[in-house]
Amino acid sequence: MSTYLDFSATSPVLKEVADLVYKLMVDEYGNAGSRTHEFGARANKYVETARKQVAEVVAADKSEVIFTSGATESNNIAILGLKEYAEQENKKHIITTRIEHKAVLEPVEHLEKNGFEVSYLDVGESGLVDPQQLRVLLREDTVLVSIMHVNNETGCIQPISEICDVLSLHEVYLHVDAAQSFGKLSEDLKNQRIDLISASGHKVYAPQGVGSLVMRKRGFIKPPLKPIYFGGGQERGLRPGTLPVPLIAGFGLACEIAAKNGEMWQTHAASLKRSLMVELDKIDAQYNGENSSPYVLNFSVPGVNSEAAMVMFKGVAAVSNGSACTSSSYTPSHVLSAMQLDENRISGAIRASWGYMTKSLPVTEIIEKLEKLK
Repeated sequence: MSTYLDFSATSPVLKEVADLVYKLMVDEYGNAGSRTHEFGARANKYVETARKQVAEVVAADKSEVIFTSGATESNNIAILGLKEYAEQENKKHIITTRIEHKAVLEPVEHLEKNGFEVSYLDVGESGLVDPQQLRVLLREDTVLVSIMHVNNETGCIQPISEICDVLSLHEVYLHVDAAQSFGKLSEDLKNQRIDLISASGHKVYAPQGVGSLVMRKRGFIKPPLKPIYFGGGQERGLRPGTLPVPLIAGFGLACEIAAKNGEMWQTHAASLKRSLMVELDKIDAQYNGENSSPYVLNFSVPGVNSEAAMVMFKGVAAVSNGSACTSSSYTPSHVLSAMQLDENRISGAIRASWGYMTKSLPVTEIIEKLEKLK
């Protein structure tokens, strides 16, 4: 059976988390919005416990957390939810990057079609933005800067602390898509200059279908977001719909476990990464992006096509050649294209990603398969 190396797409659920989710689905079911009986009260207690567990990952207050279906929805609320405020204040300039997930790029493009102006930060071969370019692009009418923390394809860790420093004297709202780092590389996310943080449960050993948006207050004032759809008034009127209590509780528990074990997990992940890179170096592999997460390695081997490699890896390793959200598309990666890599390097790019429960990587078998394709 293949070793699963596609944790950037989704992660397995922790057993403790799965047990809690099952319990709340079968034994302690209840609607958190039902205020007239103990079933609803218990459900609401689980939700509020989870809200605190999620908030603590990034040193936020639990009142600053709303639950969503995942980072895609959180991104949409963070970006599209600012539209009314931006129009009222005549601040209709947005800064983002060309390597964002489509869940950021497409809402931004939607605003651009509706009268907003968008500036894109460059990355180059490093895959990293230059905070000084951000300083140059900032304007008085810039309402939002949206920059992901860890890229979902390359694992490149963006200089969030330096970005926060650049924005320290500006009123612009800073949104960070932290789907790939929340609960894994959370220290930078504790920076109080970050206004909005998107997270996804299934990237941190919780179930698919749940996530959060952290909305930090400035003083006592919350970001001026408006709902982008309506019905029910849940989650402070910003995200309507019956709360999926089992998923939320599972997400909260996963966050608590991740916060306790984060440093140990990072050390193990970095060790796995080194073991793979040592052998890839011997076959002249090229690494796509700098300063990448210990959980991710994106590489190309000269003469090897990624599609052919994935066929060869069957039974050995389950890897990817890009974002899971666009894996059905055979168009070149917009991330690697933005990094201005050549066509052969892009077509040969392979993403391997792992988690704390990955005991070891099938390094020998991977190298053998790659050498057969060279």
